[in-house]
Amino acid sequence: MAADSRREQRTGLLNGFAAYGMWGLVPLFWPLLKPAGAVEILAHRMVWSLVLVSAALLVVRRWAWAGELLRRPRRLALVAAAATVITVNWGVYIWAVNSGHVVEASLGYFINPLVTIALGVLVLKERLRPVQWVAVGVGAAAVVVLTVGYGRPPWISLTLAFSFATYGLVKKKVDLGGIESLAAETAIQFLPALAYLLWLTAHGDSSFTAEGPGHAALLASTGVVTALPLVCFGAAAIRVPLSTLGLLQYLAPVFQFLLGVLYFHEAMPPERWAGFALVWLALTVLTADAWRSARRTRERAAALAAEAARREPGAVERVEA
Repeated sequence: MAADSRREQRTGLLNGFAAYGMWGLVPLFWPLLKPAGAVEILAHRMVWSLVLVSAALLVVRRWAWAGELLRRPRRLALVAAAATVITVNWGVYIWAVNSGHVVEASLGYFINPLVTIALGVLVLKERLRPVQWVAVGVGAAAVVVLTVGYGRPPWISLTLAFSFATYGLVKKKVDLGGIESLAAETAIQFLPALAYLLWLTAHGDSSFTAEGPGHAALLASTGVVTALPLVCFGAAAIRVPLSTLGLLQYLAPVFQFLLGVLYFHEAMPPERWAGFALVWLALTVLTADAWRSARRTRERAAALAAEAARREPGAVERVEA
């Protein structure tokens, strides 16, 4: 059983690295789709993602959730809200990468955990530990420094961070699996996206029909680029501890940042380095606090189990349950 557990965890880690690695390297993909504009790419991503996940669900015959979703209007409204905010997130990210703002886009995913905590306080009325308040404060200071450095607020980063944090908050309330959730969201996006693509074609502005079969195949592959990391993420989420998954999430913005600086050669003047350093400091504080809290929780659980075992044989299983 120990060998099986290690094998499962190793499989989970490999899937986690694959998921966040693909998300981190995706800035290399979007420029390949030029001369298609960001909105056309976004529309193709919606259409082909639905085609792909629908085919996958047909193969595994997992459709029971759809009927249940349609019978619950409030849950369906939450899915529509999730579809709306992820549309904003996808669109801004594609535009940012293809407009030479990869570094600023990466910043959005660096500050996303801090924004998620802030939303937890504002929306869910959660109480923060002092160290978490320090991390959020340092993150806010970083935004001020970057605003001075850019000569404007880092609106790309803030839009990506707030839209993705809101998306996570809504998805938590919807409580659907990764593939099912993507299918429901892209089903809502599908008709507007398809209508836009048909309108482009009718006006002779569609790159899908004008740039040859290779370009058309690349646009169609946006469905794979969207769905495949989600499948890997789902496989990782059920096999590795949440604390490990929380650390792996930083791989994506690290890769994006390195691509922006080293591959796309985007400018990084001293004030931007200072702003990013503050963000990294905030994340270090936040991660250290999360690890310490998780260790204390494990220690308390182990102490309770040991005490239960001492008092009543066979009670360990009930405590762990």
